[in-house]
Amino acid sequence: MSGVRAEVGDLVRDSTGRQAIVTDIRQKQTWVLRRPAGGMAHQWETDDPDSLHVLETRASRSTRRRDAP
Repeated sequence: MSGVRAEVGDLVRDSTGRQAIVTDIRQKQTWVLRRPAGGMAHQWETDDPDSLHVLETRASRSTRRRDAP
């Protein structure tokens, strides 16, 4: 999904290779990330949204969960 800017709820890979969920975008400048599993205790931020590669959008993840048996 190159060329797609990460939005809240998207599963992304950051510039270090870590997978994360975007939990917040503060003032359209700072993207707040957390691990896909494990709660909110491990968060980090980036001010370079172009460094985030969207692996799966929030909408796609929601549809997949809804369609799961």
